[in-house]
This record gives sequence, structure tokens and C-alpha cells, in this order.
Amino acid sequence: MNLSDHLYIFNHIISNGEKKAGKFHLNALSAWHDLDGYTCYIGYKELILSLYFHGRFSYDYTQDDTFKEFDSLINNSISELKVS
Repeated sequence: MNLSDHLYIFNHIISNGEKKAGKFHLNALSAWHDLDGYTCYIGYKELILSLYFHGRFSYDYTQDDTFKEFDSLINNSISELKVS
């Protein structure tokens, strides 16, 4: 997965999700950003993907299965969104 795909999904969640408690929620994913907007986040269960201003990103998770589910969900979402 590359940064542009992550940002594509982040934008989709922000644009189409329901805002609750400062986060946008769409299906099993959530998205939010810090005050200045330079760091963006995508959440899934206990996993948090941090997208940084200078083109880097990192994952924080405890369960490998959660990462695999997240990766599959993101890849399927990218495929579906690019077809429509």
C-alpha cells in the first residue's frame, strides 16, 4: 500500500462518513486529523494508521490479524472506488 492510496481512502471517509465525537466513521473505518491538519489518521479496531506531512506513514497495532483485516479492507475499498 502506498501513501496516495491511504490518502485516497482518508479523503473518502472524511467526505462520506458520519461525524461523531471529532472523527468521521464509514463502515468499519474512522478518520480524523490533528488541529493543523498535518497529520491524518485512519482507525480500524485497535489499529491506527498515521499519515504524516512529509510523505511518511506508520501503523500502530497489537494484533497481526487486525493488520491483515485492515489491509484487505483497504485494498478492497480502493478496488471498488476506482471502478465506480
